[in-house]
Amino acid sequence: MGRGLRSALAAGMLGLAAVLLAAGLAAGRTPAAASPPAGVRTVHITIHFSGFDPERIDAVPGETVRFVIENTDPIDHEFILGDDLVQRIHELGTETVHPQKPGEVSVPAGTTATTTYTFGDPGELTFACHLPGHFAYGMHGIMTVG
Repeated sequence: MGRGLRSALAAGMLGLAAVLLAAGLAAGRTPAAASPPAGVRTVHITIHFSGFDPERIDAVPGETVRFVIENTDPIDHEFILGDDLVQRIHELGTETVHPQKPGEVSVPAGTTATTTYTFGDPGELTFACHLPGHFAYGMHGIMTVG
C-alpha cells in the first residue's frame, strides 16, 4: 500500500472516530470522567439484571441532578424520568432511541449514559425502562422530591 493511500485511510479513520464520538456525546453518552457544572449533584445508577440500583432516590425542589447510568447488562435499556403521564406515554409507544432530552436517555448494553434533570414541585416521580416487557418485569424506581 502506498504512503498516500495509508495517509488518506488514517485521515478517514480519524474523521470517522470524531464523528462517532460526537454522535455518542449528542446522544447523551459522555465520558464518565466529565464533571458536572458547579451546583449540580451527580447520582450514579447501575443497571444490573434488568433492575436499577438504587431503586429510590431523593431530591429537593429546584435541585439539578446529573444522572450517570451504567448499563452492565448484555441488553439495551433506557432511563425515563417523569410523572405518571410521561411513564404511560413511553409504555404505550416506546421510542427505540431517545434524543437528548432532560430525564430521558437510551443506555445501550455495556455503556454509560448521562442525563440531567431539574426538579420542580415536591412529590414523587418514577424512573423506568419501557423497552418491551421491562417495566412489567419491575424495571422502575421512585424519585422523591421534597
